[in-house]
Amino acid sequence: MIPLVRLEGVTKEFQTPRGVVHAVNGVSLDVERGETVAVIGESGSGKSTLGRLILGLHRPNEGRIEFDGRDLSQLNGAALRRIRSELTVVFQEPDESLNPRMTIGQNIAEPLRIHQPAMSRSERHAKVRDSLVAVALPPDIADRSPRQLSGGQQQRVGIARAIVTNPSFVVLDEPTSSLDLSVRSQILTLLAELQERLGLSFLFITHDIHTVGHVSDRIAVMYLGAIVETGPTAEVFANPKHPYTLALLSSTLSPDPGETLPTLRLEGEIPKPTDLPSGCLFYSRCMYRQDERCATERPPLREVSPGHHVASFYELGERERAAIGYRR
Repeated sequence: MIPLVRLEGVTKEFQTPRGVVHAVNGVSLDVERGETVAVIGESGSGKSTLGRLILGLHRPNEGRIEFDGRDLSQLNGAALRRIRSELTVVFQEPDESLNPRMTIGQNIAEPLRIHQPAMSRSERHAKVRDSLVAVALPPDIADRSPRQLSGGQQQRVGIARAIVTNPSFVVLDEPTSSLDLSVRSQILTLLAELQERLGLSFLFITHDIHTVGHVSDRIAVMYLGAIVETGPTAEVFANPKHPYTLALLSSTLSPDPGETLPTLRLEGEIPKPTDLPSGCLFYSRCMYRQDERCATERPPLREVSPGHHVASFYELGERERAAIGYRR
């Protein structure tokens, strides 16, 4: 069975006054039906651009993006608009993603007006009501303004808008980062319930390492627009192979406020996205560089265990993890 979403060698560049920004660099990634793939990495690593490429908001300079076997890069106009109802997004800032001049109901109904213009007003109202109930909001909230709601309620409205067209794939772009911890947990629980009930697939873009371990089936680690490690979440957490992945995972805080966990500190300059190195993208910050190819060749993703891939000429092992006291 073909994956729901497939990216093959996807590259995206932006022309700026300072030069060409290499935002996404040769990314290949699959998302299966009903699966959650988490994408993590520092700010500027290309996570959000990757999501926008899948949604068709950006066109790749190179590579192929398929949705349910259809090549999105070959679609234009009406054909692309039709497929966009199956690919939706929940944004990071709920108060900024909702139109303050529209009511809650109008915000949720907007995708229906665009993608299903023949739908009657009564049918739209029914769909809006069903979407509100699905995200545990009362239907009578439809007549309110977004600014009358709390941040958690606004994000539930954003989720209702994302599911109102019955999509099969949703990009979750930092959907809980602006919420407090208790509301975060509620939103994550809601997303898990909707995924199971509606058969959704998620691309979960986040900085929150703790969240990743609870919500994702697989994880993709991005650095300077490239995926440097990917695999089943439990396997990557227990056995990170790339030094950048180890640094990210070891940087999280302990749930015990009295405990300080050891971390792998990165040193060296981060290359400019307008001037990427010819060799390994992580070369300038890697403490394990020892293969002469590191400076001149870009390591491809290679499989190190079933489903677990790493882009590095040096594969971390138990010795390196033990040296910093890493444990998961």
